Amino acid sequence: MNDLRELYQEVIFDHYRRPRNHGALSGANRKAEGYNPLCGDKVTLYLRIEDGIVREVSFEGSGCAIAIASASLMTEALKGKTEAEVQTLFGRFHEMVTASGPVSVLAPDLGKLAALGGVREFPVRVKCATLAWHTLRAALQGENSTVSTE
Repeated sequence: MNDLRELYQEVIFDHYRRPRNHGALSGANRKAEGYNPLCGDKVTLYLRIEDGIVREVSFEGSGCAIAIASASLMTEALKGKTEAEVQTLFGRFHEMVTASGPVSVLAPDLGKLAALGGVREFPVRVKCATLAWHTLRAALQGENSTVSTE
């Protein structure tokens, strides 16, 4: 179990140090902003959706390791998914970080996203991990106001 925890920590730190899909996305047709006032995390999410499929996704932002790693991992997981699949993934991720029970049961096929399952032990960090996800939901729904975790 300790080896698994170390692996998860390494995945999180890797995505924090070298975030994937980081930067503005030219040609984005959906955009939303998110803010976590408790931690100071900020994220702007860009999507290019064509024919109901996420073709490209990127983010800009600053914040703690959990918030940046979550945004980076999320962007990797979204590419090529339909909007319906993205909504399902949102629900599964949210359940993993908020429900009780083993991560392996709650997220058997979430891949690297499972690295964030441990945040549920730290309720304040759940907001950091879910900021990009709530911002994603706002972008999908075309909301123009800033998403807040408060």
